[in-house]
Amino acid sequence: MIVLLSPAKSLDFSRQSQNGLSQPRLLNDTEQLIKILSKKSSKKLQNLMHISENIANENEKRYKSFKINHDISNSRPAILAFDGDVYKGLDNSSLSEENLHFAQDHVRILSGLYGLLRPMDLIQPYRLEMGTKLNNRRGKNLYKFWGNRITQMLNDDLEKTNSNLVVNLASNEYFSSINKKTLNGELLTINFKEYKGDDLTFISFNAKKARGLVTRYIIDNQISNKLDIQGFDTDRYSFSEEHSTVDKWIFVRNFIPVTA
Repeated sequence: MIVLLSPAKSLDFSRQSQNGLSQPRLLNDTEQLIKILSKKSSKKLQNLMHISENIANENEKRYKSFKINHDISNSRPAILAFDGDVYKGLDNSSLSEENLHFAQDHVRILSGLYGLLRPMDLIQPYRLEMGTKLNNRRGKNLYKFWGNRITQMLNDDLEKTNSNLVVNLASNEYFSSINKKTLNGELLTINFKEYKGDDLTFISFNAKKARGLVTRYIIDNQISNKLDIQGFDTDRYSFSEEHSTVDKWIFVRNFIPVTA
């Protein structure tokens, strides 16, 4: 199986691994985006991405100094560099070399700038969400820019790893870059809910963390059979057959009553 994750806005470039490093495979496309972004002023980036002035200034500098050659002097492995809620759930800083080797074959990270990343692909600091309406020669947004390229690469990875299952743990924004009609594999989407009073609801922060927890569960146990994922029970989650369908699974977080 191959697990799909979203990237994170926050980054931590203090973590490093010397072994198994790889190059992003769609750098020619990345270079095209950098040429567009590096010409934009901080103010234009602020308006384009709906970000603060400080973040816009930071990313203006990033894009103008971006190097198409990625090495350990300017880059870090994607799975260690991303530092959002998903990656805190994954506990990426504690991944062993064996973990990273398994993840390299079975985890993929969707990216507005890099398209599709393997965990050990080197990345430079950036901010470019997949939903950004960036005009380019292929269209008016990043979905048009990437077209079917991400799906084609994912299909190649499915074939190389002799896999026929994609486990979607990405957000809707990022998963929308996948063309489900041309995807050569079974698709399983996993979501997480919990009770708020009597209502079963989606809480973004907890769900993001749970996506990382499930990914870590798959990596630690080197799972290849999708039914084994149902054994995930970390942080009070359990598989809910009642709320799940064949291709959309729900894990429900158990409620702990408050005692006097």
